[in-house]
Amino acid sequence: MIKKTLATLLALFAAAALAAVDANEASVADLDSIKGIGPGTSAKILEQRKAAKFKDWDDLVQRVSGIGDKRAAKLSAEGLTVNGTPFKASEKQTVATKTPKPLAAADKPQDTAPAKK
Repeated sequence: MIKKTLATLLALFAAAALAAVDANEASVADLDSIKGIGPGTSAKILEQRKAAKFKDWDDLVQRVSGIGDKRAAKLSAEGLTVNGTPFKASEKQTVATKTPKPLAAADKPQDTAPAKK
C-alpha cells in the first residue's frame, strides 16, 4: 500500500515538473522555474506582458530583449509556451539557404598544365 502511494505521488510530481508554463499566464515563480529564465528575463517578460499579451512566439521574440530564435527554442524545450504553443523554428532556420560566394581572382585555381612546344 505504501509503495503504491509513493509511486502515485512520484508520478504526480513528475507530471507537474513537465507541465508547460505559458508566458501569458505565468507568475514570476513559474517563469523562474524554467531552466534558462532568471529574475532579469522573467521581469522583462512580465513588463512586456503588461502592455499586451503575447500573440505568438514571434511577438515574444520581438518584444523581449535577450530572447532570439535560438534561445526561444531552448526555453520551449524546457517547458515555456506562448498561448499553449511550443516554439517552432521558422523557415529561415530550418532551411539552409547559403549561397556559395564567388571565388576571388586570387582564390581561383591556376592552370598548371605543362606548356605545349
